[in-house]
Amino acid sequence: MPVVVVASFTAKPESVDSVRKSCKKAIAAVHDEPGCQLYSLHEADRTFVFVEQWADADALKTHSTAPGVTTLFAEIGEHLDGAPDIKMLTPIVAGDPAKGQLRA
Repeated sequence: MPVVVVASFTAKPESVDSVRKSCKKAIAAVHDEPGCQLYSLHEADRTFVFVEQWADADALKTHSTAPGVTTLFAEIGEHLDGAPDIKMLTPIVAGDPAKGQLRA
């Protein structure tokens, strides 16, 4: 069963460009990871949000120690204003099933 993750973190004001650059660099590596179905980056007011979907819990576990994400957090750690917020979500499908859930 697919696993959906939303990970967000806020950059220090002087570090927004640096954090954005590191995030964009990580995306190519993560997209090549087995089981990655979605790994998209969004930004608003110094806050960066990754919306992710993994094929299963094993793919997410592998991702958590893969070079793409470990390098990302090594690069941006000192540039963050607080700790990242990472949530694994359970879908609640309502309305039109085609529009009410992420799909592989």
